[in-house]
Amino acid sequence: MRLLILMLGLAGFASAFSLRTTDPMLTVIASDLGIGVAEAALLSSAYTLPYAAMQLILGPVGDAIGKTRLIRLSLVVLTIGVALSAVAPGYYTVLASRVLAGAFAGGIIPAAMALIGDRVVYTERQFAISRFLLAVILGQMSGSAVAGALSEVAGWRTVFALAALVTGLIALTAALLLKGEREERHRLSITDARARYASVLANPVSVWVFATVAAEGLLIFGVFPFVAPMLARHGAEGAFEAGVTLAAFAIGGVVYSFIVRRLLGTLGQWGMMGAGGLVAGGAYLAMLAPVPWPVVSLLFLVAGFGFYMLHNTMQTQATELSATARGSALALFASSFFLGQGVGPVVYGAVADQVGLPALFLFGGVLTMLLGFGAVRLIRRRPA
Repeated sequence: MRLLILMLGLAGFASAFSLRTTDPMLTVIASDLGIGVAEAALLSSAYTLPYAAMQLILGPVGDAIGKTRLIRLSLVVLTIGVALSAVAPGYYTVLASRVLAGAFAGGIIPAAMALIGDRVVYTERQFAISRFLLAVILGQMSGSAVAGALSEVAGWRTVFALAALVTGLIALTAALLLKGEREERHRLSITDARARYASVLANPVSVWVFATVAAEGLLIFGVFPFVAPMLARHGAEGAFEAGVTLAAFAIGGVVYSFIVRRLLGTLGQWGMMGAGGLVAGGAYLAMLAPVPWPVVSLLFLVAGFGFYMLHNTMQTQATELSATARGSALALFASSFFLGQGVGPVVYGAVADQVGLPALFLFGGVLTMLLGFGAVRLIRRRPA
């Protein structure tokens, strides 16, 4: 089991590292390719929207061919997509490469969580997922920090090349060590896939779980592509400060992972959801104050801590939506989450154009504070 969690953690690290490399260096990419920041922000959506859409295909595929086999295949294609991003000659080819990478990155983290759901009893599952989540968070933190620091001195193409190297090494390791001989497999057909999704959606809790994580993605992650220009208002100078700030969000998740057992014992799952939304939203509101950028980075750490209180609880709920179609349930969960992340930059870009960057954090902060308590009321009162 330890080897399984380690290998799944490495795969999750690769997916998260590739995802978070883009956000802190959008201003660098925009300058180099001669495009606007709002246009460059679509590179984030080009990863997350295909990630969300492909879940509808990859979830049943994982149930049919085996989740470990799907993870190994996805790592290989992700490596190819990130490598193409490094050598793409122009904006639209970079965009296409990010689409390819995002589409198959979607076959890693949801399948890994579904596999944990298959192998770990419910009473220990949130803790086991939090261990896996720690590796994912470290990938996000490393991707943001490396991209922010390296893009300014070596260029954004070097960052993508490094991401391809890291992902390729992990793909090779997974091919050698990640085995799935004991996995139950099912027939792959459109009829079977529809039946599995129907069994998940038949659970009355499902729609509220998926709606909540979509709102998380939109409200909390939608601002990430705009962190660099926002930090300029607080005295920051470029991609390095944006990388540090986004890495701080991930550090908040690391802190959460070390005290999750204590939080569960003190607050319980439902208390963590309400408190998480309150903490994350409150941190975003505090960023409206005229403080120096290191304070904003610290507030992002607090926001990350609050987000993972809410999100880790939702992940655990998702593993229980259907015991017979867990891969499909986690695929819908991830699809909803990344659909929110993909739509977020588009919505926030329109808001920023009309009313300015501060309104993004006011809008996101207030709604995130309401999200945790609203989700508890909607999910808790409906029997699974």
